Amino acid sequence: MRLHEIIADKPGARKKRKRLGRGRGSGHGKTSGRGHKGQKARSGGSVPIGFEGGRIPLYRTLPHRGFSNFKYRTEYAIVNIGDLGKLDVDGTIDKELLIERGLIRSNAKLLKVLGNGDLKKAITVKADHCSSAAKDKIEAAGGKLILELKDKKEATKESEAKPETNSKES
Repeated sequence: MRLHEIIADKPGARKKRKRLGRGRGSGHGKTSGRGHKGQKARSGGSVPIGFEGGRIPLYRTLPHRGFSNFKYRTEYAIVNIGDLGKLDVDGTIDKELLIERGLIRSNAKLLKVLGNGDLKKAITVKADHCSSAAKDKIEAAGGKLILELKDKKEATKESEAKPETNSKES
């Protein structure tokens, strides 16, 4: 095997571009593959997707019913207990550490810990959500679980419950 044999493309890997308007002999002369006349033969002539010649398009004639929760879903970055057990960390395991170690993506908003795998040592885990199996395994190993999302919700509830103290003396 030689260098020029490695670099060479397979036959058909690079297709020659269609050269339009280069005379009859080319096979793409005169109308250049656009047919005869009409809107699509002109430059800049195109119709939007779903356009049906001016009549009411099908997507507008059919009723739109139902509701999709897709836009409002809660997305979690998921980590299993087995993966946390493999990390060689003495301190707290949180989202920033997992991003640094490459276990979750940097654009992850919320962290959820699941109970797949085993945990041998006591660790402290900061997460937004946790399955009951994962919670049991962390506590059985002598570790601690801190749920940040629950703390945030409780803090907002407390601030809403406290009445504003505006003292007006008459």
